[in-house]
Amino acid sequence: MQISRRLYEFIKADRKGPCRGKRMRTYLVVIDETEEARLALRFASRRAAKTGGTVHILALVEQADFVAWGGVQATMEEEARDRAEQLVTAAAGSIFDEMGVRPAITVKPGEAIDVVKVMLEEHPGIAALVLGAAAQGAPGPLIAHFTGINAGTLPCPVMVIPGSLSDAQLDELS
Repeated sequence: MQISRRLYEFIKADRKGPCRGKRMRTYLVVIDETEEARLALRFASRRAAKTGGTVHILALVEQADFVAWGGVQATMEEEARDRAEQLVTAAAGSIFDEMGVRPAITVKPGEAIDVVKVMLEEHPGIAALVLGAAAQGAPGPLIAHFTGINAGTLPCPVMVIPGSLSDAQLDELS
């Protein structure tokens, strides 16, 4: 079985520790207000800190349903963007304080799957897409999409972090 050069370099660099003089490995984490997103961000941050990489946090702005009055819709979208920016700012501060990793931050409106696809296309340095799975129930739409039928077409591996892990378990694994 042949693996891509990018995946090979990713695995090889993980075994060696921090990559000095090489391109920095970037973990893309899609966050929201859920516990599983917090765990995914914690995992990615710890991996980045241990391997000399970085984290790129993506917060999605929920699209408002069409409202007949444009001013109302604009206000709803602005409030959603403000919430997303507050969430990503708090998350970035938290991982910088805990792990010393300064993340890149992106806040984008749109459908989650489409936005993630565009991010992966526009940022070829992304080494892994890190997603959090809920402790119970079906996987969310991002996990279902990126680990399903389209998994073989991605430019990077997908890491799914189980929501049932405690911080101590996650720290041990990362």
